[in-house]
Amino acid sequence: MITRPAEGTPVRPITEEELPAWSRALNAGFLRTPTTSPETVTKRRAHFDLTRTRAAFDETNPGRPGHQVATFRSFAQTLSVPGGATVPTDAVTNVTVSPTHRRRGLLSRMMADDLAEAKARGDVAATLIAAEYRIYGRYGFGPAATTARWEIDVPRAGLDPRWSGPTDGARIDPADPEEVRRIGPALHARVRARVAGVPSRDDFWWQYATGRWPTPEDPWTEPFYAVYRTADGEVDGLVAYRADDHWGDAKVPGNTATVLNLLGATPAAERALWHHLCSIDWVTTVRTDGRAPDDLLPHLLPDPRAARIVTQADFLWVRILDVVRALEARTYAASGDLVVQVRDGAGFAEGRFRLSAGPDGASCVPTTEAPQLTLDVGELGALWLGDVSAVRLAALGRVGEETEGAAARADALFRTARRPWCVDMF
Repeated sequence: MITRPAEGTPVRPITEEELPAWSRALNAGFLRTPTTSPETVTKRRAHFDLTRTRAAFDETNPGRPGHQVATFRSFAQTLSVPGGATVPTDAVTNVTVSPTHRRRGLLSRMMADDLAEAKARGDVAATLIAAEYRIYGRYGFGPAATTARWEIDVPRAGLDPRWSGPTDGARIDPADPEEVRRIGPALHARVRARVAGVPSRDDFWWQYATGRWPTPEDPWTEPFYAVYRTADGEVDGLVAYRADDHWGDAKVPGNTATVLNLLGATPAAERALWHHLCSIDWVTTVRTDGRAPDDLLPHLLPDPRAARIVTQADFLWVRILDVVRALEARTYAASGDLVVQVRDGAGFAEGRFRLSAGPDGASCVPTTEAPQLTLDVGELGALWLGDVSAVRLAALGRVGEETEGAAARADALFRTARRPWCVDMF
């Protein structure tokens, strides 16, 4: 809620000369040391689209006129949807407001400008990772994918401690950053084709993740890499992980392997890579990266209780901008029709639509027919990737069931056999 106007605080994209101050404001907003190194500014200058990098400028401060007190950035992204297609999205990140300038509508102004531009560009939706739950619903975002992290008690897992690799002709090999940059993009594309909610990775992502852009604030420590290849030589899996060095008083090893990213194009690749991690000498604990909450991992172990969830929370949030293209881009578990009334205070997705959907695709058109389901655009974003139940939302009072059974019909259409998985923080 805005409690006072932001007069004297213009909001606009920054210039190249303003990027160092923007970086300082970003750090301060995230409660990090404000100082920003020249290396970090150089990295951002090479990668950021400054036309989509915004700030709020306090012109009323007598000591520091023009001081940046809020930051906001977006970038081009594509997102995978059920059925394997990808759609263009507006990825929102680097959102901060100085604690001295809260509750003045600065975020609302930056968000409104960015979403209007995204709609004009033709983006189907906007996405973000929400640091706090209560902020982004007011802008039409809904939580669309959940993340989970597991911790594996290796001795309890029941895996064969003498395992040295696959026995079906497949193999696991070490890799280095250069090889990862070469083979990673194609593997990532295969994963996106079968998993909804996976954001795109551009070339900068692969370079940054493999040590090409270290900075004093973000120094690079090379992890271990392992690649899974089938008997035919196909790269079906890749894992990056780090390990600590912990030994007990009786000279008993108790090291933890922490997974940074594990991608498997097939269940066989996932099984082999998790088994590999649990077979490394001295490692007694494996901590996973962020996984889908229905990940295969626990039940790949002889004793699934050896893997306990240490984190589970909402992760990817979606804001639909184009209802027709969003609903037509994905496939559906069953065939059927549904008339939905979408409420959107900003107007981007407002309207009534008839969805005729099935496993082979869908048609979505504006209609004047009586609605069967009424919902806000944030709830539509939550339903879109198949992770959330319309029946549950109706029970919570967040979806209006205008026709008996409409919520159950929506679930039959929208829900997916596997839950969406947002692989990356952005």
